[in-house]
Amino acid sequence: MTTLASSNLAAGTFTPDQRYAGDADLISNNFTLAAGQNLADLAVCGRITASGLLTLCNPGAVDGSQVPVAILVEATNAVSDTAAAFYVAGEFNIDQLTWHPSFNTDALRLAAFGVNGSLIMRKPGYSG
Repeated sequence: MTTLASSNLAAGTFTPDQRYAGDADLISNNFTLAAGQNLADLAVCGRITASGLLTLCNPGAVDGSQVPVAILVEATNAVSDTAAAFYVAGEFNIDQLTWHPSFNTDALRLAAFGVNGSLIMRKPGYSG
């Protein structure tokens, strides 16, 4: 018979954050976040056409960053241009992502990445 030693680890509770909204594979890639961005994890980012740098996606921008291309994996303070990991594929709960204030409705958030992309937006319980 095997006797297991007791542990000093306290059992806690697990509360999932529900950031992922399906079973699609999560794929990430490294890109460069533009200087001056201090973004929370799961920030929806667009690419500035002229520089190729990523920044918070703003649908009112005219520099290319109005089109979302990736989701920042972890909070990043880019004091200078900074390499960071971004999700480029997966299914995400729109309520868990960090959006520019202009994405102010569920419909805008659900439509942000289009319907045939590798980043899929979902809202639990949404039918509209």
